[in-house]
Amino acid sequence: MADGTLDINQIMQHLPHRYPFLLIDRVLSYTPGETLLGYKNVTFNEPFFQGHFPQKPIMPGVLIIEALAQATGLLAFRTVEQKAERDTLYYLVGVDKVRFKRPVEPGDRLMLEVKVKTTRRGIWVFDAEARVDDQLVASAEIMCTEREIDA
Repeated sequence: MADGTLDINQIMQHLPHRYPFLLIDRVLSYTPGETLLGYKNVTFNEPFFQGHFPQKPIMPGVLIIEALAQATGLLAFRTVEQKAERDTLYYLVGVDKVRFKRPVEPGDRLMLEVKVKTTRRGIWVFDAEARVDDQLVASAEIMCTEREIDA
């Protein structure tokens, strides 16, 4: 079944993102080429809550999608057994079928589940869902590709 877990130090070996843009705290399980389950602890200290929205803080939908995209990057990196210390990156190339079902608030644990749907001509397609307390908060089909970093 699942091949293992990743703590924050292992996640940072695979993703180039850093605070405040690293949006996944831990991977609970993954199976290379298939699926990954991780989470983001959403705290009131997040910088985006100062402006979104001061009277009712909620996590911006685009950041929920970014957290899911980071989870797809981790799954892709673990599938091809690569780390971020190289001259390529996985770029987000498309997001389709996005749906938001409920807000994400400070104190929530945002569960991130991504599944490889297809891989064709260097384009990875993932089904992605974000949940809080087993309730669906967002879903999307996310596409990414690997590209060399321009010098």
